[in-house]
Amino acid sequence: MTISVELAHGIYPGIAVSVSHETIYQEIYDPRRDTLPRDAFRGLHRRRRLRVGRRCRRPQQRWRDTMRLIAQRPAIADARSEVGHFEGDLIVGQGGRSAIATVFDRKSRHLWMVGLPDGRSGDHALIALETLFERIPAPLRRTLTWDQGAEMSCHDELAERCGIDIYFADPHSPWQRPTNENGNGLIRRYVGKGTDLAVFTPTDIGRIEHRINTMPRRIHNWATAQHVYDQAVAMTG
Repeated sequence: MTISVELAHGIYPGIAVSVSHETIYQEIYDPRRDTLPRDAFRGLHRRRRLRVGRRCRRPQQRWRDTMRLIAQRPAIADARSEVGHFEGDLIVGQGGRSAIATVFDRKSRHLWMVGLPDGRSGDHALIALETLFERIPAPLRRTLTWDQGAEMSCHDELAERCGIDIYFADPHSPWQRPTNENGNGLIRRYVGKGTDLAVFTPTDIGRIEHRINTMPRRIHNWATAQHVYDQAVAMTG
């Protein structure tokens, strides 16, 4: 914000342009940018890796009141016949202070990841997952199944912002999210238990994601998750 104000007041000699603080923030936090360094956020006052936006409106202790359980999930999500039905979870770092969110497509096993280096509260997860789902075309955001961890306390907000239906597995039932559970086992090859996950930059996370998505998979007759996902997306038009 300071930069936008200084530009508006002509503090910088020879520079007659102005720019809003919102434009600056959008450029710094856009994961698709290629004009600024990945660590441009370090030049901000609070040095946050992820943008802190609107807070979850629902009181944290009441978030389970509106949960929809997996038994209510449409049958087509079970069939694995179309892309857009996802399973998600957190991989938690040393001392529970940092995390990485992992989301897998049930049909293709395609993976998306995003870091939560500053904590795994409902607000942090909301911001991170909103950023993650921006990478997926809106028509392909059909369902998301998660466990009942408190990081999903803002699930109503997430569903509204991303246009996706969210369902929750029964307590202590990891087998109801097998794609995510098995996929996280692959990720642990690159992200060991007891690791401080805050040290993983978006570039590091992107490399792990790319490696897993381009790994030949027996379940796909040795095709990759990326290939299966891209083919399915192409068929949806």
